[in-house]
Order: sequence, then structure tokens, then C-alpha cells
Amino acid sequence: MRTFEVAVVGTGGIASVQAEGLRKLDGRARIVAVADVDTERLTAFADTWSVTRRYTELDTLLDNESPDVIHLCTPPWLHREQAVRCLSRGHTVLCEKPPALSLAELAAIGSAEASGGGRFATVFQHRFGGGARSARRLVGDARLGRPLTAVCNTLWLRTDDYFAVPWRGRWETEGGGPTMGHGIHQFDLLLWLLGPWRQVVAVASRMARATATEDLSCAIVTFDNGAVATVVNSLLSPRQTSYLRLDFEHATVELEHLYHYGDSNWTVTPAPGHEEAVTGAWAEGLTGRPSGHAAQFAAVFDALESGAPPPVTIADTRATMELAAAIYASSFTGAPVTRGDIGPASPFYSRMDGTGAPWGPQPVGGRA
Repeated sequence: MRTFEVAVVGTGGIASVQAEGLRKLDGRARIVAVADVDTERLTAFADTWSVTRRYTELDTLLDNESPDVIHLCTPPWLHREQAVRCLSRGHTVLCEKPPALSLAELAAIGSAEASGGGRFATVFQHRFGGGARSARRLVGDARLGRPLTAVCNTLWLRTDDYFAVPWRGRWETEGGGPTMGHGIHQFDLLLWLLGPWRQVVAVASRMARATATEDLSCAIVTFDNGAVATVVNSLLSPRQTSYLRLDFEHATVELEHLYHYGDSNWTVTPAPGHEEAVTGAWAEGLTGRPSGHAAQFAAVFDALESGAPPPVTIADTRATMELAAAIYASSFTGAPVTRGDIGPASPFYSRMDGTGAPWGPQPVGGRA
């Protein structure tokens, strides 16, 4: 089996998570180069993962290396610029979420991918666990019936200390609050399972955290197939959970976890009279594959070996980013937003906060 050579750009906490995910692939990939402007952090990461080729500038890495995949593990405000630089040289890029601060930035990445010959994928690892694959296969299966309603909650807790990192909690550097930076994983999975969304009505608020961005958003999302979902993204919740519930005509499918899931995190409850059919349908699914970076990395390498676009593509990512933008647009305008409404003429195309959040730029507690 081919061993893929990986370069890691950015050596903060998520880079270590990714490195561990690569290690789990048992030699299918190895980190050959690493870059970070912080030399102390760079050295610590490179020493831990035995990487000898170390750079403090991305361009220097690009001048000297030809990795199979470049993993962008930098803060969100750097993603567009760095992705464009890599793609313009024909590299394959795998970028942590959110891949861009806005739909406009994502479009710029797409243009660079098209013109430079590289490929771009976003890390949305919840799609790749066995339970998600089983659930997606059963959407539309007569044994479960039509999807009718869903719940998608990301209820996490982040205190003010979390936002002491200068780029967090700011529209210009993080792109948004829990809608963009936390709940996006869970509602990406929701969209992947239920298909295209049609309309959203939402509210967002800065309730308690010392941020410029929201710390809570709540949305009602209607899908093309008629299903209706509630989506809550919170950084205010002491009992943390990530919860997804899909109610079909003949069964309820639930997933509860925090940051990753395995088979035991899924439950299926048949409606009366449908026990045998529903239980049998779920039993046909994939087991033994937890979600996580390793699962997506394996899918990316499979795609590259076959010549297919690595998942999750820009087109797939855009649907999720558009829902995030629509949640903000509906929240700040007080009006429903339909898929396709947010084009280049909309202020929410270039910034997730549009012309500005209704609570203004001054954070609670006075932090500038």
C-alpha cells in the first residue's frame, strides 16, 4: 500500500490531533515536513512526531517540498490565503474547519483549485464513522419511511478563559461563534444525512461570553424532502453533549456523543409494528468504524489513489457554509432565508455578520 507524504502547516492543538489520526493508519501516511511561525511550538511538535524538515514560512516549505497532501491546521483567518498559495502550486489541501471566513473566501479557494490544478477538501470527520454511513444508507429506505423531523444540538461549554486566545471570538479572525466554529460539525452531518436544505429561520445572541461573536444560535431548518429540523449551537451548556436525532415514519435514530462517536453512541427505536424490519435494516450497516480524523484521512487517501476528488469537496462544503451564513442572515435581519438567497450582492456573502451583529462590536465585559 502506498505511503502518502504529508506536510502539516500550523502546529497547535489540532495539529496534534491530526498527527495522532495519521498514526492510526499504520504506515499509510507519514509527516515529512512541518511549518509554523512559532519556533518553540514548531520544535515541540516536530520533536514529538520525529519530523526533521522544519520551516517557519509556508512559502519556504512550498519551495522545498512536494508532499502528497498539505494539512492546514492554522487559525481560520489564515485558511483562505494559505489554501490559495498551496492550490496555485497544484497541491492537494486538507483544511480544518471552518475552511474560510465567508462564502466569498470559499469561492476564492474554489477559483484557485480550478486554476491551479490542486484539490481542496475540508475536515468534516463526522461523516466517516460507520454509524453515519449506516444512517445515510437508510434515508429513503421504506423500512424506516420518510424523514419527518430532526434535532441537531451542539451544547458545549467554553468559558471566558477559552477566548483569551486573541483570534477567538472575533468575526475578522474566527468568522463566527459556535455556529461557525463548533456546531458546524454536527449540522454538516445533519445536511449530509438529510440532503439539501430549503429555508431557515433563526436567532443568534451574545448571552454571556466576552466575545464579539454570538455564543448561542437556534434555527429551524426546512429541507427539500419536507423534513424540519431544529439546530442549536451553544457555548453556554455545563452538561456538554453533541446530539442528533432523526425521526422517520417508522423509527427514531439517535446519536449522542461529544467530540467523536462509535457504534455504542447510536440507538435505533422502531415504531410499534416495525421492530423486525427496522432492526434488520440497521443490522445491515457498517460497524467497527468510529468517527474521527483517521476515518476521514483514510477516505482521502482512498480517493487520491483512485483519482477521485478527496472528500469533503468544496461543493459539499459550500452547502454547509451556506447554511451557517443563512443562520446569521436570518438572525440579524429577522427574516427567513432561502437557499440561494445569499449571493455576492448580499452583505452576508462577504462576512458572516453582514453589516454587523445587532449587539455591536463591543464585547460583554469590555474586551476589545
